[in-house]
Amino acid sequence: MRRRIPWGLTCAVWLLASGVSLSAAGALPLVQRPGEMPTLAPMLAEVTPAVVNIAVISRSEEYDNPLLNDPFFRRFFNLPDRPRPTVSAGSGVIVDAARGYVLTNHHVIRNADEIVVTTKDRRRFTAKLVGSDAGTDIALLKIEADNLKAIPFGDSDALRVGDFVVAIGNPFGLGQTVTSGIVSALGRSGINVEGYEDFIQTDASINPGNSGGALVNLKGELVGINTAIIAPAGGNVGIGFAVPSNMARKVMDQLIRFGEVRRGRLGITAQDLTPELAKALGVNLTEGAVIVEVAKGSPAERAGFRERDVITAINGRPVRGSSDVRNQLGLIPVGEQVEIKVVRGGKSHTVTARIGEVGGAGSGGVAVAQLAGARFTDAERDGRPQGVGVVSVEQDSEAWRLGLRRGDVIIAVNQKRVTSVTELREALKAADRTLALTVVRGDFILNLLARR
Repeated sequence: MRRRIPWGLTCAVWLLASGVSLSAAGALPLVQRPGEMPTLAPMLAEVTPAVVNIAVISRSEEYDNPLLNDPFFRRFFNLPDRPRPTVSAGSGVIVDAARGYVLTNHHVIRNADEIVVTTKDRRRFTAKLVGSDAGTDIALLKIEADNLKAIPFGDSDALRVGDFVVAIGNPFGLGQTVTSGIVSALGRSGINVEGYEDFIQTDASINPGNSGGALVNLKGELVGINTAIIAPAGGNVGIGFAVPSNMARKVMDQLIRFGEVRRGRLGITAQDLTPELAKALGVNLTEGAVIVEVAKGSPAERAGFRERDVITAINGRPVRGSSDVRNQLGLIPVGEQVEIKVVRGGKSHTVTARIGEVGGAGSGGVAVAQLAGARFTDAERDGRPQGVGVVSVEQDSEAWRLGLRRGDVIIAVNQKRVTSVTELREALKAADRTLALTVVRGDFILNLLARR
């Protein structure tokens, strides 16, 4: 019976026979000696020690029920003496061996009381949470350990559709697992409700437990943090998503500096450039974002931005649409300058602006019982009520774990509009076990979800 040899393997064997280095040719790499079959094993031997298992221990919801904490009640219903903590699992990537920094997903460690990191050589460490960002679904942990192995960062901006990638993680609690595939698409959005999205899509199998694991290129460089899958049947169907390494690295830098991502405000509203808009504006462009509003008194107005400007690049990075504007501006800290290239009247201009503080939250504020750890105030704009400003948030508090940050403005609770602290309290009291807060953060709108 005649067997068909895969095209990629045929090419690899031909290159070997021709004396061409597979690595140099850009095909399947890492053939150690003449006569060997193409293999990723040497590269994986270098990078897999940097991918860890993360066990998260969190308090059971029973702890929050006063009836279930009553010994008589528990004996009457023959319940266990003590509520059992819940344990969930995910993956992480060591990115700095000297300092013990481990990148993972925010949703992996959310609501954690204790985080345990297990390395490939089965050493276990209790991890400290350096900081977490719900907006990008990135969290940074720190462990105190010697002889760690880190994966070097790669340039996720250099990825192309069709590039080979490898996903490494701990799916279904089976232990470290490696899958391979290609980059299926770039710049995916609409997956994460928080709003800062620029996902790498891959057909490398990503399953529950892979979250927070590594997506690496064939050089063994970290190009993404595995985050989500589309799984209508409950399993992998070849559509997985990863946060680009460049985005994860910027988030990590802010988490190290501040313990959080300090997003500011430029004061613009933008929409995608469509062919119809390009024709109406008289610009010969196929990609970009059109400024449709410049807020009065904002850093954007002071810098000279105008409505109908078409943004084509931010700090040298191309802008394909409004999501790129949101993602890039959302990772620039307050007080830093940004250079934005715009097309105005058919001519290109570079406008320099400084990211400003988010407005709306004053000093002092009042507490709200259902969002413990935060203080709130009525937020106004141009003398009109806008929502509820978040004055301050204690780190690791209930409000912090939900994703609220100082400077946020809450405009809705479970899709019900709120314009004052009084309305916020009433809406929270009426909310059922699912709580969804619609929040304005800087120039963008986020949705923060929680089970109560």
